[in-house]
Amino acid sequence: MLPFIIRRFLGMLSVLFAVSVFVFLIFIIIPGGDPASRIAGKHPTRENIINIQKKWGFDKPVYVQYVQMMKKVGTGLLPGTHSQYDVLSSFDDQSNVVQEIRKGIPATFSLCIGAGLIWLFWGIIVGVISAVTAGKVTDRAVTTIALVGISMPVFWLGIIVRYFLAERPLHPWFPDGGYVPLTQSPWEWYKHLILPWFVLSVLFIGFYGRVLRSNILDTINEDYVRTAKAKGLDPRRVMAKHVLRNSLIPIVTLFGLDFAAVLGGGAILTETVFDLHGVGFYAAERVGALDLPPIMGVTLYGAFFIVLFSAIVDIVYAYLDPRIRPT
Repeated sequence: MLPFIIRRFLGMLSVLFAVSVFVFLIFIIIPGGDPASRIAGKHPTRENIINIQKKWGFDKPVYVQYVQMMKKVGTGLLPGTHSQYDVLSSFDDQSNVVQEIRKGIPATFSLCIGAGLIWLFWGIIVGVISAVTAGKVTDRAVTTIALVGISMPVFWLGIIVRYFLAERPLHPWFPDGGYVPLTQSPWEWYKHLILPWFVLSVLFIGFYGRVLRSNILDTINEDYVRTAKAKGLDPRRVMAKHVLRNSLIPIVTLFGLDFAAVLGGGAILTETVFDLHGVGFYAAERVGALDLPPIMGVTLYGAFFIVLFSAIVDIVYAYLDPRIRPT
């Protein structure tokens, strides 16, 4: 198992390197033209462009620019005050992109972790109930509710929920958007995140329930399950130990990748609707301003978590099913 883990994380590092190269090329090289001209504004002078080229290193070879850009990203991770030319900084206000992303991480993590636990728990419950009552009224009702949840756009559901539960003119039930840090007030942190958690998790609950239902119904017909039943084992034990455990393996893969995608920027609509100043909210603002360094920074941030959780999922998958471990 240990050699597999080492190989998987070495592969993760190589993928991150490749992603960083592609991100650099897409955002800096491929758009065409001189990046210094885009930074200088609409009516720059020649001296201003040359000055920006030297300070940002745009007058150097491409590979040197890449090394300098990654160095700026790494420097931005270090505490302390740095010059705008020492870190990856915004073209608009010269703010430290890495530090701005770091400021938004608590809100994004709070939103994604809470919603992830909700959609995983209720997705399993929905899938088990649908499978156990397959073909019955309960199964049809749960399936209908799940499909309705899958069909509702996040931004639409968020606006509706926020209006009726947080913006009612007389007696609002929940706070009207915003984020309160957990360290400041756990209760206020919880109240401000209830609605975003619900909105973000609805889509995944229905989808996970449908996938798990299908997996359970397929697993029930396996030979080892029929053998366990023939031995007279308790049906609940057969369901929990033999059927559910094996049916959850694909769910582990889905959860890891979906959680990483949401953490890496997939919650951008939820954060925007509920005014949560997380990484997604920051990305939405910078996209609107066409500010390339923040967009590039958020892309690298999202890629890191997607690749990291992909590696973790593979390790958990190998633990649950030793047959997939490479020899």
